[in-house]
Amino acid sequence: MPFGLLKYGLSSEYPGEHHFNPTTELKKHYDVVIIGAGGHGTGIAYHLAKYHGITNVAVLEKNYLGSGNTARNTAVIRSNYLTEEGVTFYRESVKLWQDLSNEFNYNVMMESRGQLTLAHSDAAIRSFRWRAEVNQHMGVRSELIDRQQIAEMVPNLNMSEDSRFPIMGGLWHADGATARHDAVAWGYAKGACERGVELHQLTEVQDIEVTSGRVTAVKTNRGRIECGCVVQAVAGASSVVAKMAGIPLPIHSYPLQAMVTQPYKPILTPHVSSPHLHVYTHQTSRGEFVIGGGSDPYPLYNTRATLDQRESLTAAALELFPFFAQARMLRQWAGTTDMTPDYSPIMGLSPVENYYLDAGWGTWGFKATPICGKTMAELVATKKVPDIIKPFELERFYKYQQINEAGATAASH
Repeated sequence: MPFGLLKYGLSSEYPGEHHFNPTTELKKHYDVVIIGAGGHGTGIAYHLAKYHGITNVAVLEKNYLGSGNTARNTAVIRSNYLTEEGVTFYRESVKLWQDLSNEFNYNVMMESRGQLTLAHSDAAIRSFRWRAEVNQHMGVRSELIDRQQIAEMVPNLNMSEDSRFPIMGGLWHADGATARHDAVAWGYAKGACERGVELHQLTEVQDIEVTSGRVTAVKTNRGRIECGCVVQAVAGASSVVAKMAGIPLPIHSYPLQAMVTQPYKPILTPHVSSPHLHVYTHQTSRGEFVIGGGSDPYPLYNTRATLDQRESLTAAALELFPFFAQARMLRQWAGTTDMTPDYSPIMGLSPVENYYLDAGWGTWGFKATPICGKTMAELVATKKVPDIIKPFELERFYKYQQINEAGATAASH
């Protein structure tokens, strides 16, 4: 090992393996153009190349790999939703997460730590009991636990009955986990590029050509590309990009902010959230406390952080963990969430024949990354909508068959 490091450090050329393809000129035609190089876009490209043999694929990213919501989330993985469609979908995603590092031989640093959602009212207890029953029926590990169990599980949590909103119980989700968001995009992109997919960073889509109801070409800041089909996976910019193809989406985009403290010794294992206080937190493997909450109350295409939200998150976090008063804030950031009216994603076909939608992820897109890559690639390759994503079609809003996912958190209610 020491000699290997010495050889690496003294080498006049980069001796390591390149993860991604070098920048090249855009080809005139691709079978598939994927707009957005986050976890979803690279995941779709990876599955197309590995499992369907489709490698004439271009992944276009206006910034750099994983620079959007993939790098601007708090990396929570869970499946304890409420609707049958949501639980089924995220249950399969969690299963894929558990073997993801082995899947593309790249460590995504997944940690199964569990998620504890706190109840501060009788209504919340009733709701959690309902969710636990649905989860257990669908094969997801969730259960309602009492105050004593919570105190034993999280000794540093403020369990005082004199607090403003005393903790009455909680929903324990043993399958809750976290992973390193950057590594997910890197792993998928590396695997896709090794199989012939082209990754084009700093390539912004400026227009989409539609002829006779079909996409024929994509115009970028680096030139025009003819294509067989287009997959849109651009998170907060979903409405803007879809509009280029003439597709109106029932989506509003809101900033979602989070922050992180300086590192401390390990004292908190599970992810702890309080929908009532609009705050959640967990301690990373590096010792930092990640703190997040609800979306900003107004639509905005921006990723700026605000003092107002920092104060709100801090006040809520201090109610749960008073020792945070001694913590120093390290950094604060924001993503842009694409919210649908029913807090469920939009996946599948669109009014344009060969244009596929991967949008409306709101605050739950990261945890869906593996299953999204798998199912959207299957749709593109076979032209058949997989049963597991059929409930999330855009047409549901015109058929009045919305999926009211009340198990979504941090949503702009």
